[in-house]
Amino acid sequence: MIRFRKFAASFALLGTSSVLLSCSGGGSGNNVMAVAPGGSGIVETALINGNVYTVNPNQPSAEAVLIRDGQIEMVGTTADIRAAATTGAVEIDLQGRLLLPGLHDVHAHPLEAMSPVSGTCALNVSETNLESYIPVLRACAPNQVGSNWVIGYGHSVLTVLDSQRPPYDVLDEAIPDQPAVMMEESSHSVWVNSMAMQMAGIDANTPNPPGGVIVKDRITGEPTGLLFDNAGDLVMDLAWTPTDEIKNLNYDGLVEAFALLNQNGITSVVEGRTYWRREFQDAWLRAEEENTLTVRAVLGLWVYPGLDDQQQLAEIRALYRNNPESLLRISQIKVYADGILINTTAAMLEPYRVTLGGIPSMNGLNYITEERLTNLITELEPAGFDFHIHAIGDRGVREGLNAIEAAQGTDARHRLTHIEYVDPADIPRFAELDVIADMQVSGDFAQPEFWPESEILIGDRASPFVALKSIYDTGARVTLSSDWDVSTINPFVGIQNSLTRSPQNLPDIDAAIRAYTINAAFAMRQEARVGSIEEGKRADMIVVDQDITSIPVTDIANTRVLMTFLDGRLVYER
Repeated sequence: MIRFRKFAASFALLGTSSVLLSCSGGGSGNNVMAVAPGGSGIVETALINGNVYTVNPNQPSAEAVLIRDGQIEMVGTTADIRAAATTGAVEIDLQGRLLLPGLHDVHAHPLEAMSPVSGTCALNVSETNLESYIPVLRACAPNQVGSNWVIGYGHSVLTVLDSQRPPYDVLDEAIPDQPAVMMEESSHSVWVNSMAMQMAGIDANTPNPPGGVIVKDRITGEPTGLLFDNAGDLVMDLAWTPTDEIKNLNYDGLVEAFALLNQNGITSVVEGRTYWRREFQDAWLRAEEENTLTVRAVLGLWVYPGLDDQQQLAEIRALYRNNPESLLRISQIKVYADGILINTTAAMLEPYRVTLGGIPSMNGLNYITEERLTNLITELEPAGFDFHIHAIGDRGVREGLNAIEAAQGTDARHRLTHIEYVDPADIPRFAELDVIADMQVSGDFAQPEFWPESEILIGDRASPFVALKSIYDTGARVTLSSDWDVSTINPFVGIQNSLTRSPQNLPDIDAAIRAYTINAAFAMRQEARVGSIEEGKRADMIVVDQDITSIPVTDIANTRVLMTFLDGRLVYER
């Protein structure tokens, strides 16, 4: 354990399983863990005898850091830091442990991942028989909180497609007397019962909404209970209609999410889908007000495909807040250009070999068309918003780049996220247009051994999948993120995978660390404040249990965070 004592005392690193936070001397003993950002308490801390990886090219490494009032006062040797520290400073002997800048996850869904409202029915993704879920659903349905709907998640869309009877009929058998909606593992489709379709006004005559597909029986034309992409989002909006109870549950889940983020060394996060009509932003604002926010956060306001743009643009502008001194900013826009490959809804330049569930186009679909996206960027960029554009298919990527090129001004920091398939002609455009390439490689599905599964749908275009190296080599700014909880929250899994997924891997550990620190800080417009360990920046830092710069690459995912600092305050200890 890492022991904290008053400055003149000695220290000992006794182990790695826990961190003792009580300071010796006197009867009160400050508890550093209890001091929240913005609260009162210790104002100066000296981290000594460490292995400091700064991500600062002018001072790549050091052994000690002095923190004063939440700011990095000095980076240097242990002797330098001890000489500069004032009487009464807290000294922490790291005994050679690696100290890194706090990690940034610029694409995650902490509220959706942790809100009790969404977590009633957890379905096993490996189950291949839809009927097998019936006893599970019967058991979990009474546990629903907040909503009069039963909400669950986790199954595979292929299991629903393989059902021997209409999927709604299976769910009706399990949950006959409440509307029920089960979100598939990627969040791009939902499985609903008859009552849910009735509540949503879905029948044989209901047209597909923008960016979505109501899967219907080929013979009868009746809806089957499977809804792709935005058709499912519309039903989730009903199930998650905000009430005081739901908003309290969302807040409770979000606070739990902060603890998990800090436990994994994450000090900054972008919420990748802030459904403002569900009032998700209110949970974040409450966390800021009640001093429970232990990360820097930027919210990505959702663009609703079915809403009139002029109406929602006014509402989105009214939510903008971008005080750089605040832990919470609402300054990004999340928009989907397309769907996902497994649904055959990712927008592709060339047709799919086969489409699923009656998708009307052989080239996928658009949530938002290129023309509309161009207009949205043109309208919202001058207001200070940066765009976070979901683009998975090669057509979705091209249209996203086209819209940015047509609309962007001189200070844009727009990015495309996922970028699973990209036409070779578009790879240089990320660097040319200064568009950030945000990629997720934490999930098993992102590894080379899984690529052949995509060949069934798109043939040779399945490789390369997530062209990380190809885009990085152009000089484009690359970030890595989790898309939690689609993939693991653990950033060290993403770092390891980014270095092992040959031939589309990053060149070295420095590139991977930069993707999770200074590059991601740039995407959040906070690189002048955090993202590296250097004098004058805020003290967002983490201590880990092994040196990820020198161990075998295949051991990086096993890294554990020992301590997480935000603004110089200890917000997590192991």
